[in-house]
Amino acid sequence: KCDVKELSKLDDSSKRYSDVFSDAWYKNAVDYVSTKGLMNGMSADTFMPDTTMTRAMLVTVLYRMEGTPKVEGGNPFDDVKGGEWDSGAITWAAANGIVNGTSANSFAPMDEITREQMAAILYRYAGEYKKYDVSARADLTSFPDYKEVSDYAKDAFAWASSEGLVNGS
Repeated sequence: KCDVKELSKLDDSSKRYSDVFSDAWYKNAVDYVSTKGLMNGMSADTFMPDTTMTRAMLVTVLYRMEGTPKVEGGNPFDDVKGGEWDSGAITWAAANGIVNGTSANSFAPMDEITREQMAAILYRYAGEYKKYDVSARADLTSFPDYKEVSDYAKDAFAWASSEGLVNGS
């Protein structure tokens, strides 16, 4: 977890990014993830804060949060090439039960991550990998589209909502 005192001690990493302005609502978050090594910019001088997160990006952040542990086992996905920036993270996440593919042999690393997928990955990361209590559930009827939540994601989405990771309008 991150607190305000910790944020005040961070380097002002966002200054190197020409697209992160000092008054941007996300500036402290960019400083945090940059200083902690959880995210890199999209180039040496751009962060691209409006870019949609991909499945590979989320898994890479989790992998880096864990200190880039040694990867055990082989890569189970045909669409994840070895030696790429995301291959170690995806292989680690699959080996630890954090991710499933979009099919038996596909991970779809460059696909934009959906709210359901994000909730499911965070749910498995918290429960399976970190062994946190993930029993809390929110009432999903506050979401106008709650009936559209896929069966595989209902528990994960209810948990993520209860934790404030997703919210309805």
